[in-house]
Amino acid sequence: MTDATYGAKLQRDGTTYAIQTRIPAGVVTPENLETIAKVAKKYHIPLVKITSGQRFLLVGVQEQDIAAVRRELGSLGTASITPGVRYVQSCPGISYCKNGTQDSIALAREISDEYAGKEFPAKIKIGVSGCPRCCGESRVRDIGIMGTAKGWTVFFGGHSGFKSRQGEQVATYLTSAEVRDLIRALLNYYKTHAEPKERSSRFLERVGTEWIGNVKPV
Repeated sequence: MTDATYGAKLQRDGTTYAIQTRIPAGVVTPENLETIAKVAKKYHIPLVKITSGQRFLLVGVQEQDIAAVRRELGSLGTASITPGVRYVQSCPGISYCKNGTQDSIALAREISDEYAGKEFPAKIKIGVSGCPRCCGESRVRDIGIMGTAKGWTVFFGGHSGFKSRQGEQVATYLTSAEVRDLIRALLNYYKTHAEPKERSSRFLERVGTEWIGNVKPV
């Protein structure tokens, strides 16, 4: 990977690249959609795919067009930092869904803004769900936040890959501010003690879960 292709993924054909957009909480405006469509048409991008992390993936970008595509995407084209927080996904939450009990979109946006560009030992995926139905896939994310009528529940160490793992329940009945404080403490411990490229789920398998109960929100 060169400076010109940083953050873009080389595709199966060995010549073209895919660029992921930055979409905090999975929320886009009509203007965002128009920008993505305009760029895809201008640079003859053959495929625009919505990912499981609620981002748009522009597939088939020519190497010489990567910089221009990112520039014209604006804030949408910010390269994801790897290792680091790859995305914060969210369900519609209490503002829109009849089943919602907490404001998942607002919390997801706050978390996304806080960790944008920060580096960690490995990639981190975060899911925020406004109710126990977990449409934000909170139980299988490195950091999972699930809303209930009494507040937020936080999970740590979930993983949905080849060796899936449900996250450990860390705390319940938290306010949004308490959730952010707790996440900060969990990620600080993880960042300090994890090995390079060690995802949170594998980290827990190596060091155990006893430390979780001793983590103090910061």
